[in-house]
Amino acid sequence: MIYLRQTFRLHPNQYERCTQFFNDYTLPLHRENGARLTGRYVTKARDEITTLWEYNSYEHYKTVNEKIKQSELFKESEKRRKEVKPLYLDEQEEFMEATGDYQFPKHIVSVSAYITNDAGEVLLVKNEHRNDTYEMPGGRMEMGETLEEAVRREVFEETGITADIKGITGVYQNVTRGIVCVVFKGVYRSGDLRTQPGETQEVFFKDLNKGELDNLVTKEHFKVRITDARDREGVTVESYYVRPYEVVHRLES
Repeated sequence: MIYLRQTFRLHPNQYERCTQFFNDYTLPLHRENGARLTGRYVTKARDEITTLWEYNSYEHYKTVNEKIKQSELFKESEKRRKEVKPLYLDEQEEFMEATGDYQFPKHIVSVSAYITNDAGEVLLVKNEHRNDTYEMPGGRMEMGETLEEAVRREVFEETGITADIKGITGVYQNVTRGIVCVVFKGVYRSGDLRTQPGETQEVFFKDLNKGELDNLVTKEHFKVRITDARDREGVTVESYYVRPYEVVHRLES
């Protein structure tokens, strides 16, 4: 990741006008074209504003800027800029890199998969960090992934197999910990089962009748997800961009 720090010096009486322009034009232009706002701050005297944007890379920054300049909203913003008095006295920009990962998201999006083989057995793992139960393979999404890419990656990383993903069987929100989990249904395609050092201790396919489910899966919320996935067909999931609308991937059950 790289970060762009923009610093604006202004008279205190310019603050409201500058902030209104930011809310009407700058923020939607950047967010709709792929930039991420980390924060916007003003001094107590309201004579300096600092804005911090996050990009995947410098190339990502250049792509975002090109998209912004091609949009109708940008043309409208340039027209508006000429109509109002100067928004600030001067501006400075500087690119920065993080010294570590200090971000604590308000919500975490995770994925999990109910994968079966030709015999109808269910793929289960025992994780090193949660070794008091068996569960379906899964984990957190990474930046830039679609939901389906994330679940395919997690299944392969934790078990060594690739799977054909059929659709979503449920969305589950852990309100206590701020985690949203999207559960998929799929079937084994290829690969040999193996554990992943640092993540999984055991990996296997198992015929999950009621007795086996209760014996192996000790967490009630994991049982619910498995039962839901077993009894339901998948639903459509779509990943897309906006302005203009562009489908990245669409998975139909």
